[in-house]
Amino acid sequence: MALTDIDRRLLKQCLTRAPGAWKDFVDRFVGLFVHVIRHTAHVRSIRITSDDVDDLCSEVFVRLIENDYAVLRRFREQCSLATYLTVVSRRIVVKEMIRRRKAEAWGHVDAHGAAIEAAGDSKTIPNSDSVEEIALLLDHLPQPDAQIVRKFHLEGKTYREISSEVGVPENSIGPTLTRAREKLKQMRVVVE
Repeated sequence: MALTDIDRRLLKQCLTRAPGAWKDFVDRFVGLFVHVIRHTAHVRSIRITSDDVDDLCSEVFVRLIENDYAVLRRFREQCSLATYLTVVSRRIVVKEMIRRRKAEAWGHVDAHGAAIEAAGDSKTIPNSDSVEEIALLLDHLPQPDAQIVRKFHLEGKTYREISSEVGVPENSIGPTLTRAREKLKQMRVVVE
């Protein structure tokens, strides 16, 4: 699908910061981003709330305006703007979901389940120190559990992907992860 004149004008207005252009852009593409977020969560077997959708949508918009609209400036008009934004937003959402999953797994969340930023760059959770700690802790789990935890939390695999790679039923992965997380937390307390 080709770039429409409406989208070309809207993009140009955003990049030149025309009054009201960003609001028009948000109104035009917010539904697309919500769809991408929900679909991405579904295919990765991640349950999300409406607050999660709002947070992830905000993350997409923040990334689009970063560095003077750098992502939008890289658009080369070789496809529709919606197609380009679908690919870009999916990448942003997947990275954020993986980052949040890692933060949640290793206790970097507040009482409401929101990810707490670790010291330094949030994109490095877990950092090199915690990767060593995680590897040490995973060595104390039975091999099948450690493999499932590693694939889910460090590699960002879905239950379905883990099931096919490890050869265990998909519905047994959640309980395995819960047991492994509890054991890891107990071991962490002993180590600290």
